[in-house]
Amino acid sequence: MSETMKAVVKAKPELGAELQHKALPVYPPDWVLVKVRATSICGTDVHIYKWDDWSAGRIGAKNLPQTLGHEVAGDVVEVGAHCKRIKVGDYISAETHIYDPGDLNAMLGQLHIGLNMKILGVDCDGAFAEYFAVPESVCWVNDSSIPPEIAAVQEPLGNATYAVLGEDADIAGKTMVIIGDGPIAIFAAAVANVCGLAQIFFVGKYDFNMDIARKLGADHLLYANKDEINRVEYVRDHTGGNGADIVLEMAGSQLALDEAFQMVRKGGRISAFGVSADPKPRIDYNNGIVFKGAQIHGISGRKMFDTWYRNRNLLSSGKLNIAPVITHIFKLEDFKSGFDAMMTRPRHSAKCVLFPTDEEFQAAKKRRGE
Repeated sequence: MSETMKAVVKAKPELGAELQHKALPVYPPDWVLVKVRATSICGTDVHIYKWDDWSAGRIGAKNLPQTLGHEVAGDVVEVGAHCKRIKVGDYISAETHIYDPGDLNAMLGQLHIGLNMKILGVDCDGAFAEYFAVPESVCWVNDSSIPPEIAAVQEPLGNATYAVLGEDADIAGKTMVIIGDGPIAIFAAAVANVCGLAQIFFVGKYDFNMDIARKLGADHLLYANKDEINRVEYVRDHTGGNGADIVLEMAGSQLALDEAFQMVRKGGRISAFGVSADPKPRIDYNNGIVFKGAQIHGISGRKMFDTWYRNRNLLSSGKLNIAPVITHIFKLEDFKSGFDAMMTRPRHSAKCVLFPTDEEFQAAKKRRGE
């Protein structure tokens, strides 16, 4: 193993990133060192790449340079002296919410929302590299049948699964609206389909992503940027006049919020996942929640490790197919092409996966028939 590695580094508080050679990570005794097989570009990475206001406030120029990335799959090549569960050779993905076991939330089993939680690739160096280090506590051992490009996107897939299932997983035979057409919303359509939703309404803007959602199980495609039909009335008309049992708000816009609370039936559930650009968006508190008896499930990350367990089972069984959501693959050194694809509008990409080695890249191309 070389003493240096390739890494995609956010070096300056401005647009872009750099491919650098840097020393292998030095890590504590309860962490492990992982050789990356595949790593995926997330919307958070795009924010950091652009260096927008969120990045400047959340990370800050003083903490640069920093390796990007947090969606990953790879093989453990070293373990710290205090590690007991993870072994050299394990094929793992990383839960990116690094929890503090002393948090009240962690002690109550809510590991994903601890007060002192840190995030891989945001609060520490990430996985856009040949190697990365991560605490043993957040390593998830993958089934060997799951290809690296699929295993690498289980983190955002987990967001989708948590949003679909909510806190009670009471979804079979119900109706669902998914508002938003980003990659996680498309994942949600696939999960909803395999988990037995009776009808799936998918609301978005971009033909490219809407078509993927249709292929993965969305029954009704409703365009948020077209006024040919009233979307709220359409959902009610197709649910006996009641509205949908479950609405996933995954866009964060004011329009999406307004329609989410109008589309959900009385006593229904809204999964709140979309992040609003407005720090104080409007909500019809009286009519949308109180008089409706609606449940609101805030979705921050994934339920650790219940969501990971379910996803591994669904993927390894072959029942959940998310391959169409991975629209682009690149070598790690071509990361700029990946970010360009993610930022292009109108959308012509969903998930973009990077491969540090040519061997893994060529194997992925063969699996994809390219």
